[in-house]
Amino acid sequence: MLSPDDVMEMSPNLSGRVLHLSRGGTSVVIDLDAVPHPAIVHWGEELAGSTDETLRGLAVAARPQRVSGGLDAPARATLVATPAGGWLGTPGLEGHRDGASFSVRLELVDVEADGHRARLSLVDPEARLSAQLELDVGTAGLLRQRITLRNDGDSRYTLQHLHLAFPVPWDATELLDTTGRHLRERTPQRHPFGYGTYLRESRRGRPGADATLLLAAGRPGFGFERGRVHAVHVAWSGNHRLVAERSVSGEAFLAGGELFAPGEVVLAPGESLTSPEVIGSWGDGLNELAHRFHDEWRSRPEHPRRPRPVTLNTWEAVYFDHTLDRLTALADAAASVGVERFVLDDGWFLGRRDDTAGLGDWYVDPTVWPEGLHPLVDHVRARGMEFGLWVEPEMVNPDSDLARRHPDWVLRGRTTLPPSARQQQVLDLAHPDAYAYVAERLHSLVAEYPIAYLKWDHNRDLLDAGSGPEGIARVREHTLALYRLLDELKAAHPDLEIESCASGGARVDLGILARTDRIWTSDNLDPLERLVNQRYTALVVPPEMMGMHLTSPVVHSTGRTVDLDLSAAVALLGHVGIEWDLTGTDDETRRRIAAWVDYAKRVRPIVATGRTVDVDGTEPGIDVRGVVARDRSSAVFTLTQTDTTVSYPPGRVRVPGLDPGTQYRIRVVGGSTHAAAQSGLPWQEHDIRLTGRELDVVGLRPPVQYPQRSTVIELVAQSDTQAQGGAR
Repeated sequence: MLSPDDVMEMSPNLSGRVLHLSRGGTSVVIDLDAVPHPAIVHWGEELAGSTDETLRGLAVAARPQRVSGGLDAPARATLVATPAGGWLGTPGLEGHRDGASFSVRLELVDVEADGHRARLSLVDPEARLSAQLELDVGTAGLLRQRITLRNDGDSRYTLQHLHLAFPVPWDATELLDTTGRHLRERTPQRHPFGYGTYLRESRRGRPGADATLLLAAGRPGFGFERGRVHAVHVAWSGNHRLVAERSVSGEAFLAGGELFAPGEVVLAPGESLTSPEVIGSWGDGLNELAHRFHDEWRSRPEHPRRPRPVTLNTWEAVYFDHTLDRLTALADAAASVGVERFVLDDGWFLGRRDDTAGLGDWYVDPTVWPEGLHPLVDHVRARGMEFGLWVEPEMVNPDSDLARRHPDWVLRGRTTLPPSARQQQVLDLAHPDAYAYVAERLHSLVAEYPIAYLKWDHNRDLLDAGSGPEGIARVREHTLALYRLLDELKAAHPDLEIESCASGGARVDLGILARTDRIWTSDNLDPLERLVNQRYTALVVPPEMMGMHLTSPVVHSTGRTVDLDLSAAVALLGHVGIEWDLTGTDDETRRRIAAWVDYAKRVRPIVATGRTVDVDGTEPGIDVRGVVARDRSSAVFTLTQTDTTVSYPPGRVRVPGLDPGTQYRIRVVGGSTHAAAQSGLPWQEHDIRLTGRELDVVGLRPPVQYPQRSTVIELVAQSDTQAQGGAR
């Protein structure tokens, strides 16, 4: 344990009263002498040439000057800023003791640190509170913060608000976040970052389809390739809030944390609360910012390592029409095109003939499956595929044996039930008996059947979610119980994979992804709609953890008729699957699907380890994106024609992200089967080689395509001999 006065002598990384954390290209500089407790002076680009002396100077250079009309000692946006410390903006901590003792002023009493990690001990003896604040710069340069607050008093402390702040540069004057709805999650929106507070909250008991995945602030006009930008993400699957604030005192920051319902967190004497992690990333452009999330997430020991199995899900193929003959025929068709995992969706359990009944009764329905699921499971596995099963363990239909036997297990804040959604209510996993029942059912199913994968759905928001009339709010405890249940399942069944699905993409966050193996990106499989959704989901989520499926020719969610090549190309750069009744396809269609599945298997190592590249500045109507291998030896890009272009043929598009000095052979590997051109692409006919710099700076002509078509190109680095032989 180090006291602030001992910092200079004890560690070469701690410069006087300044703490410098650095790793993965990121520096975090903390002024330990800020009042009343430390403040972050810099978070962002690595300060490789800094010395102890210059870091001390940097801290001094950030301190505000006294001005007229202000406080005698100007306030700072410290790590947990409060009004008692002079902060007049959004406080980092608010609470009280039965309406009294509202004032908090935490002061630094201890520091533990190494080169990239610090633990700061803060105490307010008068408020009878103490805190441990953890900061960690990860291997890829992410900054993680988490705080544990302890009640050291002899009376209860009601916590109202607790967030963690990340300062951003003063010239970050544009904000980016996402919004949406069911079937259109993570739609981007931009705003000026002016004075005052911009607030995004989720009160849905899950992040929600309209939630922002992150909150970013950057230089005006920042894009995917260029423009310094910082962003924060709350790794939590319940209610949360994100804040962007610019103060007239010259401070700007992003902040995030859990959102508490009234009275939801009351700390008894000696009790403590640990916040979710709030994670910050930055970059010169959103691509670099996203790479930090991807690289760090992939470095986890529990990250899925084996190739992501091509998955067929039965929902849009059969809905609730479960018959053994129909499903075995579908399994045969799936195996014939190269599917590796067959997932039986909703409709297999007691009384579940539609979405009005049965949720909660997690027993195989003997009227539909007189021999259990064994005949189907055996058939699927005999065809060389894994078997997966859909479940929705947190939900219950009022029309179910479970709800009739245990109405007290249903989350509610009043005597009456909360408003219904999809004819269902939410089971209170924080109730010990409800938790035990759900856990027993899931463990029993996975033990009885060789289930390799659970599609874990969550089809409604939590409203008025409490422990019953005159009870307490339950969202936080429900979320923690969910995490515990997932952890226990994984521990008991180490090879089990789990997908987080929530009416599509309504529960996408790194809290749930720490315990699952992929998310269902959206219920909307329309490839044109998916382009935007997948681009902005991948700002945080690695592409191999994003479910991307081929869809039927007429998309169920939009009614749009789409080409197979477009659907496959848009699904290619993620965890590929199929959502389609293949039994109704002809031999030629299955041959084309099989070819795409085969190609997806060939490129999935790059998708699972490479760098995503979203290209700025392409001609309106053309979307360019790809994945580049980490060693930049190869890349796969898709050129998607979303609409007609004014130029005809269209102008050149750039292909960035490759090694500037390396020559690449470029070839078309799929799509463009309905090109509107009268002749072929000259660069394809001449088998040209271009350097990575030429592809980035100058680019090449995309193929002429009808709208709603896509072409996949592959770029492969050439050795010196190959490059010389191929020069023209």
